[in-house]
Amino acid sequence: MNGSAPASSSSTSPRTSPAEPPRLLAAALAGLLAGVAAKAADESGLAWAADLGSYPALWVLAVAVLGRAAPSARAAATRSAVFFAVMSVAYYAWAALVLGFGWSRLLGAWLVLSLTAVPAVAVAVHRATRRDGPLPGALLAGAAGIVLGGGAVLGDAAAHPVQAGADVLVAAVLVAVLPRRARTRLWALAFLAPATWLAARGLDLLQALLG
Repeated sequence: MNGSAPASSSSTSPRTSPAEPPRLLAAALAGLLAGVAAKAADESGLAWAADLGSYPALWVLAVAVLGRAAPSARAAATRSAVFFAVMSVAYYAWAALVLGFGWSRLLGAWLVLSLTAVPAVAVAVHRATRRDGPLPGALLAGAAGIVLGGGAVLGDAAAHPVQAGADVLVAAVLVAVLPRRARTRLWALAFLAPATWLAARGLDLLQALLG
């Protein structure tokens, strides 16, 4: 016995942290503002603004940042799911209630993604940015591949130069800035090309399913 008090996990565990509800509320508020801003950009008449809200780059970046900043995989999953679900509802609610476009069946699909693919990406980024080796690098390359494979770089960059630049910038952040270890960055760069090809094929399939 050394007389020291046993460490308590009730106040520091991510499961019971009193800071988590406010963080979830902040994620929900950010999602609300992002959804409204994205729909407003769609209707702004500015092609580059509509592109930023429609292509995946900014949304992947938002989910990745939430994942990296979270103190645990559980927090990464819940914060990203709340952000993306609220963002999706806000986007389509603004279109239906403010702009009079009516409700879209695509909202249901995006809510499903908010509870499945989105938290999976956030958890993958959370873990990959803290570890070394080829698997973390491949996970980060996958996130960057979604950006490039679904962006303007492989489409029509000349017609969407702002979006193409944003795609490249976000991909660079994902593979070179978010990882905490140099070897993970190198592995991410090595896997980037095949990950982009796979992501492009997967996104084509998703678009076909969503109609």
